[in-house]
Amino acid sequence: MSSFSSQDHPENDPKYKGLKVNKGVEQGPSVNPEAAKRFLKRKKRVLSPEEYVDGILKGDVTILSRAVTLVESARPDHQKTAQEIIEKCLPYAGKSIRLGITGVPGAGKSTFIEALGMHIINNGGKLAVLAIDPSSERSKGSILGDKTRMEKLSGEKDAYIRPSPSAGSLGGVARKTRETIILCEAAGFDTIFIETVGVGQSETAVHSMVDFFLLLQIAGAGDELQGIKRGIMEMADAITVNKADGNNIQRAELAKAEYKSALHLFPPTKSGWEPKVKTCSSIKGIGIDEIWKMVLEYVEQTKANNYFESNRRSQAKYWMIESINENLRNHFYQHPGIKDEISLFEQMVLNDEKSSFIAAKELLEKYFKQL
Repeated sequence: MSSFSSQDHPENDPKYKGLKVNKGVEQGPSVNPEAAKRFLKRKKRVLSPEEYVDGILKGDVTILSRAVTLVESARPDHQKTAQEIIEKCLPYAGKSIRLGITGVPGAGKSTFIEALGMHIINNGGKLAVLAIDPSSERSKGSILGDKTRMEKLSGEKDAYIRPSPSAGSLGGVARKTRETIILCEAAGFDTIFIETVGVGQSETAVHSMVDFFLLLQIAGAGDELQGIKRGIMEMADAITVNKADGNNIQRAELAKAEYKSALHLFPPTKSGWEPKVKTCSSIKGIGIDEIWKMVLEYVEQTKANNYFESNRRSQAKYWMIESINENLRNHFYQHPGIKDEISLFEQMVLNDEKSSFIAAKELLEKYFKQL
């Protein structure tokens, strides 16, 4: 009977005469064990709020990213640390120009952001690009892929590109973005771009946290004013028609004239600024410097008439109220005495056993009794 082990090479079985296969060399670990230990040791190190703040104020982008991750986390201990960091960073924040950018799909936002961003950096600025995208988990939204498309900008030491949280309510994502602005400003970024890549109310959320709101458009896509919400047009401090190059220049100029006519129909702005329409080519770099000059002109004008500061104070008050509303809503829906009741009341409403208003009133009464 053969004593051949099944674990050995089959070729070494005595029945195969003249064949012999040597045992292979034992495979070593794919990662250097010492390096792995050092990595784990470094990874486990928890920074204190003071260390976070110190790193942020020194412009350490790695520590800034870790602090932003705490802001985005839902864990109570992370939130507690994040709020402490934000509070300590507040005195160093507020010194940037906050620019909101929105636009129709295909308007070339990524290319535009990179072109304008490179112009700012080449003129000695420091830029952070953030996003508001509550739908990115579904759509894999723009900026989540833009970081790879903005090759020049993402390679710059004076640029910081941060995708938004990939899930959650618009209010939650927007609040986290606003808190991230504070951290970026404390880290020395003097210009903040906030891109909206979601749909619907995300433009309103962006408008409520920026100094200047830019609407990016393209020409030659049918009726220029078709499909553009009046609300977004009214919010815009400027409209820029992108891709104004080559055979598209004439169409871009025509679109510019149409937008100018449309803007005259809106009432005067509270800021005293008359919204402007520009054309540019992000790929060719044409008109980019004019757009930035326009933003600086707006900042100068609104600072002179005190609108700049009063608008920021109004925004701070707005986000305080929004945070209260969000926390109350979350507390209500997560309350153990209410969570089980909601589905029961929903069924009663669906069965016409209770009206929507009575059901809501009774649920709230139950909630307040259990506080």
